[in-house]
Amino acid sequence: MGLRVTEANALEISVLKLFVDVVRQGSFAAVARDLNIDPSSVSRAIAGLEKELDLRLLQRTTRQLSLTEAGKTYFDRIEPLIEELQQASDLATDVVGQPKGQLRVTASVSFGLKCIVPLLPQFEQHYPELSVDLVLTDAVVDLLTDRIDIAIRLGLLQDSTLIAQQLMRTHYRVCASPDYLQRSPPIKTPQDIADHQCLRFPLAGFQTQWLFKDAQGTFTEVPVHGKLIISNGIALQHCAIASMGLALLPNWLIHEDLRSGKLVDVLPAYEVTGTDFSTAAWLVYPSRCYVPLKLRVFIEFLKQNVPPLVTA
Repeated sequence: MGLRVTEANALEISVLKLFVDVVRQGSFAAVARDLNIDPSSVSRAIAGLEKELDLRLLQRTTRQLSLTEAGKTYFDRIEPLIEELQQASDLATDVVGQPKGQLRVTASVSFGLKCIVPLLPQFEQHYPELSVDLVLTDAVVDLLTDRIDIAIRLGLLQDSTLIAQQLMRTHYRVCASPDYLQRSPPIKTPQDIADHQCLRFPLAGFQTQWLFKDAQGTFTEVPVHGKLIISNGIALQHCAIASMGLALLPNWLIHEDLRSGKLVDVLPAYEVTGTDFSTAAWLVYPSRCYVPLKLRVFIEFLKQNVPPLVTA
């Protein structure tokens, strides 16, 4: 590879890792937050690396960091070395046969709270030497930049170099509380929901129209209206239970409410979606020559314990 591990040892591998993380995230502060250290410590470490190399690697302004030409050349050679060192560490750790270390996971807020968090005590009991850093966010994070081992993503996946495995199919239902339905006009066809208060999610399709398909495969697109737009599925679920209107929600979020009667599926004879009928929850992780044992056991654990809710 040109740059040997023995050469890298002279500069401290930990500093090289810091440098790679700073370039990926574009911020001393972001890296410091991830590592729970002071930003000045990160800045000093990079400054020490530059002094050792007698090179300016980063251009620093009040708003951003950017690589110098020399810095880009150095980063392009260092990054694959750091990846290989990490894989070597994973391989050595896995020889022991017991997963250990930290697993950094991200998921949407609603899916994480509903489907992942309740499983953490069981996962910890199975793998006591493995710690989990769970990042719940509705933003699509960059797995390499944010050092994410695995993401759980919903809906249709964009083409990418990431590896994806389907965790479970997802289906949407239009639901409402019994109280709301009792005091509102009856709903017999998809067109009837146009006269109702709809609780809307601020995503194309989910906010403006809902798409229905009957048993014969006939599609009906219905415009939806409502005074409330909420960017969180659990909040929409609570508002629907509180009789504030109709909500289009996924089966993994509302199956218990439908079973208990807190919510009612208002059009059970129809399939419904906001965007596409072929939706799923996916396990997504960076493409690597070697998948660490800690990641393999987490994937298998989720596949065995997240319920495959094919129907609500």
